[in-house]
Amino acid sequence: MKNLADFYKGKRVLLTGHTGFKGSWMALWLHRMGADVIGYALDPFSERDNFALSHIGDRIIDIRADIRDVEKLNRCFDTYKPEIVFHLAAQPLVRLSYEIPTETWDVNVMGTIHVLNAIRQSESAKIGVMITSDKCYENREQRAGYVETDAMGGYDPYSSSKGAAEIAISSWRRSFMNPAQYEKHGKAIASGRAGNVIGGGDWAKDRIIPDCIRALEQNLPIEIRNPVAVRPWQHVLEPIGGYLLLAAKLAEDPVRYAEGWNFGPEMESVVPVWDVAQMAIDVYGSGERKDVSNPNEHHEAGLLALDITKAKEKLNWRPRLNVQESVAMTVEWYKHYRQTPNMFDFCMQQIAEFEGKAKSC
Repeated sequence: MKNLADFYKGKRVLLTGHTGFKGSWMALWLHRMGADVIGYALDPFSERDNFALSHIGDRIIDIRADIRDVEKLNRCFDTYKPEIVFHLAAQPLVRLSYEIPTETWDVNVMGTIHVLNAIRQSESAKIGVMITSDKCYENREQRAGYVETDAMGGYDPYSSSKGAAEIAISSWRRSFMNPAQYEKHGKAIASGRAGNVIGGGDWAKDRIIPDCIRALEQNLPIEIRNPVAVRPWQHVLEPIGGYLLLAAKLAEDPVRYAEGWNFGPEMESVVPVWDVAQMAIDVYGSGERKDVSNPNEHHEAGLLALDITKAKEKLNWRPRLNVQESVAMTVEWYKHYRQTPNMFDFCMQQIAEFEGKAKSC
């Protein structure tokens, strides 16, 4: 990752959603590489989140605001003049989207458009990487992974909002920041779509690893509501590494790389939720699983996988960890946080280990 560190050192990087799970790890990695990070987000979910326990907010510019607040968002761009923008702020939960569908669409679609428009109007911002989700695709429960040219869609409000966000990103890029007219506007916009991401410091509801840890800490069975659901599991640093590489590639060739990209695991890491829970138990050293599936629950996808051929061939990106290694690295964070009030050094150690893994592959 040496070349990436050279690229980001001294760069002004705006990161929306920096208090969230993925955003906190991205802020840590950018800080490690010497970037000047400006975070723009709402408060973290809980005091045990990775953002709070790593204290990364003390080491970057930490702005608390809503991406739907256009005035504050534009003021942030005007004040800090970012060169690179990573947009991660979102309402990220499928089941919650059934409870707050309007807000989910407002945040995930209109929020994305506000960020795109701020990039368009900014003189300093030249690169934008907009993060959506693997759930942006019209899911036909097929065994083959979805490729970047497959149709956007989504059954539930969350998934459909991510599909709509991808359509908005594509429209904005073609209408206002068309790669064919790069010499005129000087901006490059791409999107990143990742699979089910796991890692330390995530306490969100209805996610398998946080559910596992909450149960294990209370010596309760892990209740699995959809044990046969198959997902592409990857450690949080995998897609973040892809996003960081994509932005660097956009700087190198803003025309060639300005499009959508999948960042997922190898197919052997696309496994059922039931199996992932057992892996977590094995690393934690205790616990048991309990099937609590309910046929009357809201619909959730049963099978979803990404085809990552494009990222491998055109970005020279590839996943470094298998599902067992990803779960082990994740659970180790949760085994340490109670004894380590400031998790900054531990997070940096995990990032360094991941960087080392990348060099050895």
